[in-house]
Amino acid sequence: MTVELAELNHNDIPGLINLSASVGWDYDEYEVRTLLKSGRVFGHKNHEGRVVSSAAIIPYDTKLASIGMVIVHKDFRGIGLAKEAVQKCTDSVSKEMVLMLIATNEGKPLYEKLGFTTVAFISKFLCDKFVAGNLQNHDGVFVEDFNPSDFPKLLDLDGAAFGDKRSIFLSSRIRQAHQCLVAKNNKGEIVGYGLSIKGPVNLILGPIGAPDWKTAALIIEKLAIKHEGRLRIDVPAGKEDFMSFLELSGFAKVNTPPVMAKGSAKIPPGNNMLYAIASQAYG
Repeated sequence: MTVELAELNHNDIPGLINLSASVGWDYDEYEVRTLLKSGRVFGHKNHEGRVVSSAAIIPYDTKLASIGMVIVHKDFRGIGLAKEAVQKCTDSVSKEMVLMLIATNEGKPLYEKLGFTTVAFISKFLCDKFVAGNLQNHDGVFVEDFNPSDFPKLLDLDGAAFGDKRSIFLSSRIRQAHQCLVAKNNKGEIVGYGLSIKGPVNLILGPIGAPDWKTAALIIEKLAIKHEGRLRIDVPAGKEDFMSFLELSGFAKVNTPPVMAKGSAKIPPGNNMLYAIASQAYG
């Protein structure tokens, strides 16, 4: 098989969507455009110019980069395309950056060979119908629509929660969002935030940043309450009260993939305010 590794661009969006669909993933045009705006995508093409592999890298502002959308078409597996594409991603950023990804069962052995180690786990939840009313009153906090003037504060909150500011990604994600909300305290100060992204299959909830699980739950209710259809949220480990709220609200945990990192000793700490990641591609 003759294949060539190249950096992919907006002309390759249809090919990337088709590649995603071939493995049962639901990337659409909006999601791929956000990937391309936020980072770089590499992949192999066959002699006909068809995209048969992909890997994306999203470098954040200072210390972290996330790898995602690692896909190889079933007809081209077993010849090292994923390894080559992921290696191209890692070579495209400074060696000082910590690389992070969320692994599938199939991909985990490859990442271990490339020097990644498991540092945490994410719980993936799905919901066919959201059940409201499982949150007790949370006095002193109210939720409203995001205003562009809120962006600097939202960027600071997200950076503190995630461990690195991600200004390009976050601004692109807000433009893509179905909803973007901020939580404010009784002084009018922004203390939390949340986004929903409408995909072809799921309404994706995340990132969600909040000072406590009740504020996170309040944001979730506002994002989910009017949606007819399936919801998805990916929750970092250690958020048991929040996960209990999700289960009462109709969510079911479907798997717990590992978070893997290369250079894990240098991972900048978050402040424990991240209640949902943006997606498995972005962390």
